[in-house]
Amino acid sequence: MKEFFLLLFFYTTTLAGFGQQSKPNYIFQKDDTLLRNSYYEQALKNKNDLIASLGSEYKKDYKESYEARFKEVSSLFQSSRSVTDPQANNYLQSLLKKITDANPELRSKDIRLVFSRDWWPNAYSMGEGTLVVNGGLMIYLNNEAELIFVLCHELAHFFLDHSNKSIKKNIEIVNSEEFKKEIKKLEKEEFRVNRKADSLFKPIILNSRSHRRENEAEADKYAFIFMKKTGYDCYAINTCLEMLKHVDDTSAFKPLDLSQVFNFTEYLFKKRWIQKESVIFSELSENDSPLTQKEKDSLKTHPDCDKRIQFLKDSISQLTPGQKFIVNEKMFNQLKKDFNVEIAEQEYQGGNLTRNLYYSLLMLQDNEYKPYALFSIARALNDMYEGRENHSLGLKTEGETRGFPQDYNLLLRMVSRLKLDEIAALSYYFCKEHRSEMSVYIGFEEEYSKAKMRIQ
Repeated sequence: MKEFFLLLFFYTTTLAGFGQQSKPNYIFQKDDTLLRNSYYEQALKNKNDLIASLGSEYKKDYKESYEARFKEVSSLFQSSRSVTDPQANNYLQSLLKKITDANPELRSKDIRLVFSRDWWPNAYSMGEGTLVVNGGLMIYLNNEAELIFVLCHELAHFFLDHSNKSIKKNIEIVNSEEFKKEIKKLEKEEFRVNRKADSLFKPIILNSRSHRRENEAEADKYAFIFMKKTGYDCYAINTCLEMLKHVDDTSAFKPLDLSQVFNFTEYLFKKRWIQKESVIFSELSENDSPLTQKEKDSLKTHPDCDKRIQFLKDSISQLTPGQKFIVNEKMFNQLKKDFNVEIAEQEYQGGNLTRNLYYSLLMLQDNEYKPYALFSIARALNDMYEGRENHSLGLKTEGETRGFPQDYNLLLRMVSRLKLDEIAALSYYFCKEHRSEMSVYIGFEEEYSKAKMRIQ
């Protein structure tokens, strides 16, 4: 039981291309397998060295925590989630060098900094030297200065050793005599065990959250110290935090209009695909059952942004404005745009058809990377048909959740309601409508042929 809670505490603290067309087609980032393997080997050595240096006290618990952390690092570097494309990686390392050149205390640190193709808007330090900026955050950033703040913040977490300190604190808690006594009592209980377990762990979890808030404030303070030496505009700290405050309630695209995308002259959009059903879906409706402020706060990826802004407001106001771009403005803007496609493809490769379809539909609606978007939608519709036919679609789709954007929930609702013949029709008429403009896109004609065969 103790091993389970150690893992619980740890987690509370811490592509291939498709097709060639003249223009305007997207060329997928080409990852460097040697670099990714090198990062993996460095992280593995770091973990093994750390375990080898452990003393006898609580050695088993520390080892389990470090192994659990490395499992997450391994998952990143042994998959296509991590971005090691030379151009993207060189750009990121140039930003890191800009920070470390200005802050000598960071130069000796063992740092592996990468972008990821993960969709959620976040950046994080694993605590052992691996720092990650998700593509899902990159698409919301406005300039290099905001990205520099993000990097400085995660470097501060690593510099201040927040992850290892949290692991140490949690291990000391679960090995305390008081905690052991309560666990023994709990193991003897026959009734209301879950309720009593909640009562036992709630204060510890709340204390952990409190320490996380303290860590965020301390990381912001050091991020400001690091950043102000780089020449970048520290006012970007405010604009970045303002964006993070609302990032869970906004989108990089305008809301998706399904009735526009899937309405064809020969096959009209059906309202019943997305309309509310009072018995089944009322609890998911924003109007009928809105999230309370407490629920919204609990779901936020980045809580306490207002407090974090106020914490540094006076210090930032005393500085002369710096620069928003120094290293490469063109590359920043290109990556910010490209990550929409990289995320969409990563979701497909990872087996999430609905999120792949969602990002592809958003790009099509905004006329971004249209050839890829059209191919990706056609492919997803055909895969949905196969999934519905062999009863495996549920393994590749998500269900409606109140924390999801409303337009994504509508797409999920539509996918769940579509019958096999309706998926076939949507696939066929979508491909038929766009076949002419996609005639030279490798792969699209194959998707059209699949769809046509099913409609006949």
